[in-house]
Amino acid sequence: MFSSVKGFLLSFCLLSLSSFAFAKAQPILIQGAMTIETDVLIAKLENKKATTIGAWQFWEGEINGYPVVVSQTEVGYANAAAATTIAIERFKPMLIVNQGTAGGHDKALRRGDIVIAKESVNMGAYQVDYTEKGKGIHPTQWHRLDAPMRLRIDGKEVTFTHFASDNAMVEKALSLASTYPHGQVVSGVIGSADQWNREIDRINWLHETYNTAAEEMETAAVALVAKGYQVPFIGIRVLSNTDLHNEEFLPETATNCQNFVLNFVESVIADQK
Repeated sequence: MFSSVKGFLLSFCLLSLSSFAFAKAQPILIQGAMTIETDVLIAKLENKKATTIGAWQFWEGEINGYPVVVSQTEVGYANAAAATTIAIERFKPMLIVNQGTAGGHDKALRRGDIVIAKESVNMGAYQVDYTEKGKGIHPTQWHRLDAPMRLRIDGKEVTFTHFASDNAMVEKALSLASTYPHGQVVSGVIGSADQWNREIDRINWLHETYNTAAEEMETAAVALVAKGYQVPFIGIRVLSNTDLHNEEFLPETATNCQNFVLNFVESVIADQK
């Protein structure tokens, strides 16, 4: 009985000391668009407190004594950019992790595989040449429009063709590949747009044009805002479906991704001690 109480008190003291050590630390921000992409993360938080700012929800708490904020951005480019801007202004994160589900663009990948975004790109911005009425619609001839990827950095306008994730964070995530039992963990390009593409020819065209491994609706928007604020960023996405292999959407993949992300975040936290 005494040893059990002693063990409890020791654990409590260690947790309290850990929380005290991280009292002034900048939090890690973890994002997911939907409830199925955030429920595991929220449940993991200790001492959590829910906050609604505008239309967007955030949960503040701790993981292993370190401050963590979980953000449910809602779906889409505009929601992701707005939620990220609010979170940076309000919580001042030291790292942003955007994670969740995605559709496959690479034949080498199957449902359940995780793509670590070495880069993310806006694949939904185009400029279209003039054609006369009756001449048809030709999406494969549209030109990429980089204007939405332009930022003012140090007083100068800079146009980006893509946004790179923090290289050290990418390497850390890849180093944890052996801990993920549900598929491969690879690095690749994630394409973002308010689209859900299921035409095989279009998926292949996007893959060939942007070198995308997967598509979803938020990563590049978050990466753009993170770049504007100079906050380290990483995108982590699980293939929940891929029409290249006739594999339909599987909700459980979102849970698997969150568990991998928790493992990654705990590894990042361990480095802060």
